Amino acid sequence: MSGADVWWWPYVMIVVAGWLATDVWRWLGVLASGRLREDSEMLVWVRSVATALVAGVISKLILFPAGALDSTPLALRLGAAAAGMAAFFALRQQVVAGVLAAEAVLIGGWLLLGL
Repeated sequence: MSGADVWWWPYVMIVVAGWLATDVWRWLGVLASGRLREDSEMLVWVRSVATALVAGVISKLILFPAGALDSTPLALRLGAAAAGMAAFFALRQQVVAGVLAAEAVLIGGWLLLGL
């Protein structure tokens, strides 16, 4: 019986591959961060790219959903996003408040529409 035949082997490979793929970059980031200024052009660019990626993922979830979210109307998804953004700004830019408000609107609308 080889290691690839046991049920837990794929999980070990996922953990190892996930660790190798991300931990090296985390440590390099920690080492490099001591020499970077928070207002440097490099960090401004990194923050901009990260923000654009998050905006792209959210847009894709709203406009081209998959799975159970696909059965919800576009208006409900847009309303949930608007409610989340409004709660985020109304409650001193707390991410948790925005996420919870968007989830409440989405789940509430889903239940009301009987989807």
